[in-house]
Amino acid sequence: MEGGGISDIIRRLRRFFGETILKLEETRAIVTGGASGLGRATVENFHAAGMRVAVFDRDAERGQDLCAQLPGSLFARVDVSDEASVAAGLAAVQQAFGGLDVCVSCAGINVGIKTLSDEGPHPLADFQRVIGINLVGTFNVLRLAAEQMAKNEPDANGERGVIVNTASVAAYEAQIGQVAYGASKGGIVGMTLPVARDLAKLGIRCNTIAPGLMNTPLFEKIPQKVVDRLVEMIQFPPRLGEPSEFALLARHIVENPYLNGETIRLDAGIRMQAR
Repeated sequence: MEGGGISDIIRRLRRFFGETILKLEETRAIVTGGASGLGRATVENFHAAGMRVAVFDRDAERGQDLCAQLPGSLFARVDVSDEASVAAGLAAVQQAFGGLDVCVSCAGINVGIKTLSDEGPHPLADFQRVIGINLVGTFNVLRLAAEQMAKNEPDANGERGVIVNTASVAAYEAQIGQVAYGASKGGIVGMTLPVARDLAKLGIRCNTIAPGLMNTPLFEKIPQKVVDRLVEMIQFPPRLGEPSEFALLARHIVENPYLNGETIRLDAGIRMQAR
């Protein structure tokens, strides 16, 4: 081959992509809710790219089993809504990895309760629990993660870290019975830009992914006829999204230094109906 053969091509590719390759190999990340679903797929994608990844989750058995399969990864039992728990997890990451570059928040819960039903008004405790984990938990993690990222030396772009949050299309089109979930995810969308603005001078980016109907363990509990009806709302491709596709977008956000302050819908064009 002209130009020195395969070895020369590899050298040219490394010169062209060198900064990105090096960055991925040196990147230290945490993923909340990382033991299953979207979080697990993100952990696996990041690890395959050469990142050092910490799994934050309340499910110790699943989290430890996952990390046993991924050499160099770390598990920490973390409740995202608890300040001390998150701080302890970040301290473990600091000790093991020497710092933090990327924070992806996937931890979240949902309840199906109407504002008012035959059983009475929506229990306040259930609403507060969803908000506490999904919205307050996301903010709790990102604020403490940003504190660690701010200690990093900036890269060639002046960047010190990347935050990726998880909202939902329910932030825009929550269905009947999703008032708590929709409020929590709408809050995540609403705080994305101000967080990005707050952290801009520190060189820390903040973006959010709003997934549509994803093929996570949640759908294993839903009757197939209900799933089929939901899939009918999807434009193309007419199927559930895969967690691996969420992970691809999360990784792209990490790699693309010009993405900041954005909420990106990952939903195959779906617009949810009321029920």
